[in-house]
Amino acid sequence: MEQDNRITVGIADDETLIRAGVRDVLQRTEDVVVVGEARDGAAAVELARRCRPRVLLLDADVLGLDVLAVIRLVRRDVPVTEIIMLGTSATSDLTVPALRAGAAGFLRKSSLPDDFVCAVRSVAAGRVTLCPAATRDLIDQLLATGTEPPQRACDRVGTLTEREREVLIHVAHGMSNAAIARALWLSQSSVKAHVSRILIKLRCDSRLLAALMAYDAGLINRP
Repeated sequence: MEQDNRITVGIADDETLIRAGVRDVLQRTEDVVVVGEARDGAAAVELARRCRPRVLLLDADVLGLDVLAVIRLVRRDVPVTEIIMLGTSATSDLTVPALRAGAAGFLRKSSLPDDFVCAVRSVAAGRVTLCPAATRDLIDQLLATGTEPPQRACDRVGTLTEREREVLIHVAHGMSNAAIARALWLSQSSVKAHVSRILIKLRCDSRLLAALMAYDAGLINRP
């Protein structure tokens, strides 16, 4: 759903005060508009299907459907909708599973108002967003468990063209489509098309998973 080129957002949380607070924060900005709200998992999926928001803020403890199931359903049925999961310290163990399921970010509900606005803008621009605590959780879990077996990652990356590998490297460095376009002297539409083909070839549901595969394949070194 397009609204005067503003970023459309859906909010799914069972707590009325949380929804009202997030809505108030987001709608103070001129480039964001909240197009719908939901209080459980099934309603969140229906909201995404009906309103097709650019970003869906999803409670990690959403009622009804398992939150990972909600993420997968939304990403399958409404691929234009990116998902930011909202959680607490108690739900930090869901960070990696949520990202693997297709989420594009994780925010603590205690984050500052500006963090919510920045996260929505970042995800709408094609980037992954994680609050500092979630970033630490992600690093710890990846170091402990690893990601893709190196040979399998190399085999998948081997299916990419030279240009697609260049784009993937820039994606792995966290660059937006606009920044990649400037770096490689391409149009943004060309970069978007390359990224779409990369995700299909690598069988990844998000830019973050593709970036992790680039690390595992040895295209770039882990920080």
